[in-house]
Amino acid sequence: MDKDVLTTSQAAKLLGISVRTAQLLIEGGSLTTWKTPGGHRRVYRDDVLAMIARTNPAPVIASALAILLVSPAHRPLYDALLATVSECRVDAYSDTHTAAFAIGSRLPAVVIVDLDDDYPERLAFLQHLAAHPAIGQTTLIATGSAADISNETRFAQMKRVLAVLPEKLPDAIRTALRDATDSIEFLLDDPSFPFAENEGQRLAALERSGLVDTVPEESFDRLTWLASRSLKAPVALLTLLTTTRQWFKSRVGLEMTETPRSWSFCNHTILQKGIFAVGDLAHKAPFDANPAVAGDPHFRFYAGAPVIDPDGFALGALCVMDYEPRVLDAGQEQTLLALAALASDEVRLRATNRHLRWALEALNRRQEPR
Repeated sequence: MDKDVLTTSQAAKLLGISVRTAQLLIEGGSLTTWKTPGGHRRVYRDDVLAMIARTNPAPVIASALAILLVSPAHRPLYDALLATVSECRVDAYSDTHTAAFAIGSRLPAVVIVDLDDDYPERLAFLQHLAAHPAIGQTTLIATGSAADISNETRFAQMKRVLAVLPEKLPDAIRTALRDATDSIEFLLDDPSFPFAENEGQRLAALERSGLVDTVPEESFDRLTWLASRSLKAPVALLTLLTTTRQWFKSRVGLEMTETPRSWSFCNHTILQKGIFAVGDLAHKAPFDANPAVAGDPHFRFYAGAPVIDPDGFALGALCVMDYEPRVLDAGQEQTLLALAALASDEVRLRATNRHLRWALEALNRRQEPR
């Protein structure tokens, strides 16, 4: 009987979510619980497995991934344009076969197809996507010269396809990624920090990760240790940005485990594609007014790179800080980017393991005698 009864934390682990998310499911009535004589919440394992089964076997989730199909000659133009779109990760491909495999592996939020130059194969690929029901709610965008995208006959049978000029592409992608609420004021009460158009989806992705408020893990601690040692920084952190908090999954050289989110320099990092750095925090607004700069511990230097989940959402950052102004050279920036990429890989591995666990649980249920 004991094996069939779970604590809230055990239920959260089985579902692959944070304990707080499990508590919200309980409070909302999605999971039925009862209290022990000692006042502790308990839930039946079968109820948790039934919830997993209803997700078939994993929940439908939003994405912040964009797939770009573009010729090598035009790649620099689109790299420059899309570098300004902080809300998503862009994976670019030059042939339709690899792009199709990428789309099938992880359904993206947006697929962009460059129709400039000799494009018959890419146009046929776009037509196939537009007619394929498995593409779901993915936004399809055709781009190219005015002549390429102005032919109404060409797009008559592709009602799902949005045709835009390259210079309009960043705004089109932001619109596609924007939270359905069009605002997250209900989540962030007059925030004093910047956030992305799809911040609500990013926060949901953070909850799905199940990382917040978990115990230290060697796989992440190794990365902050390496960041501190290789970059000669007294403080190195792996931060996760919740609605109100900056929580440290791993930390070197700092006693505190979290700060208010408004203190976080990483609010700016998660809106970047690469490194975000401030050489002298005390002489650059608005960072000079930050409590961790104006007061203890009097930080003067910050550099960070985003940590990305499998769906392209920036959950937080791997960052280093110092008590003296400084700059990173090109080699040090590459080191920080590489370590942040390793942290991202670790987050993705956890997500893969969670989906595998769901699949195995579903398989076991089918094999159980009735």
